Amino acid sequence: MQLLSELKRYLDLASFRPGQEEVISTVVEGHDAVVVMPTGGGKSLCYQLPALILEGTALVVSPLIALMKDQVDALCKKGVAAAYINSTLPRTEQKHVLERLLSKDLKLLYVAPERFRQKEFLHALSASCISFVAIDEAHCISQWGHDFRPDYLRLGKILKATGPYQILGATATATESVISDIILHLDLTNCRQFVTGFYRDNLQLSVVHSSSKREKEKRLTSLLSKKGLPAIVYCATRKNVDDIQEMLEGRGHTVSGYHAGMTDETRNRVQERFMTGRCPIIVATNAFGMGIDKLNIRQVVHYQFPGSIESYYQEIGRAGRDGKESECTLLFSFRDFFIQEFFIAMNYPPRDAVRDVFGFL
Repeated sequence: MQLLSELKRYLDLASFRPGQEEVISTVVEGHDAVVVMPTGGGKSLCYQLPALILEGTALVVSPLIALMKDQVDALCKKGVAAAYINSTLPRTEQKHVLERLLSKDLKLLYVAPERFRQKEFLHALSASCISFVAIDEAHCISQWGHDFRPDYLRLGKILKATGPYQILGATATATESVISDIILHLDLTNCRQFVTGFYRDNLQLSVVHSSSKREKEKRLTSLLSKKGLPAIVYCATRKNVDDIQEMLEGRGHTVSGYHAGMTDETRNRVQERFMTGRCPIIVATNAFGMGIDKLNIRQVVHYQFPGSIESYYQEIGRAGRDGKESECTLLFSFRDFFIQEFFIAMNYPPRDAVRDVFGFL
């Protein structure tokens, strides 16, 4: 099969990015696979094109409602029969999508991992012609991953019981132990692995030491004034987000804040303003970003350092997805260690506390 001609035929694209053709060929041939591809490297094409080539419906598991909608909207504009089911849809619309699945009227169906808890969906899945299952952000399966989701962990057993199905796991962030976890929990025997690399030569990384809060704020303001926009500023806590947003607004910047303490409606509105360019700066916790498909982000600034190197890589990977040069700056301060030490203490209780809990159970 000439995959390049299929790419042009279905999606009107002229060429593959590095690594895409090999992964797509593997999926079309019917093999299980895990692909680790840099953020912005085009991993979504690795399941979208096979879905269009193969008979049946490709089921795409995605952790983010916003990402589902963005990808489905883009596919529908190209004439692709794609849909999603999530909690934002009215019950009648969810039922209609399942009817389209059963009538073989869809090439791609996007769902969240939580959807597999629902018997109605599982019954429809068992009665449908599924070409393969693509699990996006597959690192969420692993307890060693920085975005572990319990519902992802259950996917392997559920898919085996309702299928079995051919599976493609895709992520931009996975260590060797995380890849092993993905393969183990999805029960992928004779799985083909593709790691296309992590280096992004259009990203300029720098660390800037700040000895005081005042100096750090001054450096941040300077970066946002002199460097390119749009920009994401990552903070470690919700209070930091609110404080930095207020500080930047006071200095004349158009900025929005984003964190998990806000209502869904507020967060969706903030994200929409940023995505459409009406707000060039967003200050956020790590609640913002996974699956954000905005190509022209020119800066990612970490006001405090993140909790892991994997989180750092994932977050800076949101810059420069259009291939143009972009800046990634970490504003380092020794006092930031206390924040991460607090988070570690909260996530990993002392041994005596764990022993007491098990004793009570």
